[in-house]
Amino acid sequence: MVIVNSFAEYQAYEGKEIGNSEWHKIDQEQINRFADATLDHQWIHCDEEKAKNEGPFKATIAHGYLTLSLIPYLWKQIADIRNVKMEINYGIESFKFGQAVLVNDEVQLNAKLKSIVDLRGVTKVVITATLNIKDKKKPAYVGDVVFLYHF
Repeated sequence: MVIVNSFAEYQAYEGKEIGNSEWHKIDQEQINRFADATLDHQWIHCDEEKAKNEGPFKATIAHGYLTLSLIPYLWKQIADIRNVKMEINYGIESFKFGQAVLVNDEVQLNAKLKSIVDLRGVTKVVITATLNIKDKKKPAYVGDVVFLYHF
């Protein structure tokens, strides 16, 4: 866990890897809850029998947006940004999905600080996020997430 207390401390990581989250298992219950929340009940995610018998992966898969939605949770395992009045999820850029996350796969977020800039008191941070899948060579995705911090 990296602890950051100020803009200057954060800036020291620019261009460097910040770290990795713990592994997180995505089970069918989480996939079903996400489907309920987003109203996306496509069979490849929710129909275990059909996915097993007719699907290209022979199992259900996590929604791509479910895996993206894990970024804040997994990021908090990597870095503790302190002394902030407010943190805002500002954007996502250039994301590419490389491989499906199958039910019961374990995923881990790797974070690198791509850039940091002080915008007159607001810190804009771009983190390159890579979601690795345990025991697989290709990541689920790679892309940049943008956070705004008010120190």
